[in-house]
Amino acid sequence: MALKRFIPFLLCLLLLAACGRSDPQAALDSAVKNLQTSLEKKDANAVMALLHPGFSAQQPEDDREWAKRTMALMFLRYKNVGIAALSQNNRIDPQASVRAFTDADIALTGGEGLLPDNARHYRVRLEWRLLDKQWKLIRLQWE
Repeated sequence: MALKRFIPFLLCLLLLAACGRSDPQAALDSAVKNLQTSLEKKDANAVMALLHPGFSAQQPEDDREWAKRTMALMFLRYKNVGIAALSQNNRIDPQASVRAFTDADIALTGGEGLLPDNARHYRVRLEWRLLDKQWKLIRLQWE
C-alpha cells in the first residue's frame, strides 16, 4: 500500500524533456527530467528541492513532511521502481505563464528484482509554478 502513497512523485518519471520548444517549456521539461533522475537515483533531497515551498498533495498533514516520509519508505521497500506513461499532456497555462499542468495516466511498478512485485494504474494531475525562474511542483493529485 506504500506504493499507492508514493504515486504522486513517481508520476513525474513519465515526463521526458522535449526538443525544439520555447524556453519556458524547455525549462519545465528540464525540471521534470530532474525529478525523474532524482527519483531513479533515490535522491530524496534532490526531489525535495524540486517541490514548491507551498507544495500540497491529497494528505491531511504537512505535505512536505509526508513527501519525505513516503519517499523514505518507498526507497527502503523497493529496490526498483518503474513508471510507464500510458498517456500524458504537459502544458503551460496560456493565461498564466507562471503555471503549468501535467495530466497523465501511468502504470507504476515496484519490486526487488527484474520483475515487479506490485503494479498499479493511476490518473494524475501535477501543477507546477515558476519560482525564481525554476519550475517547482506545487500540487499533486491522483486517483
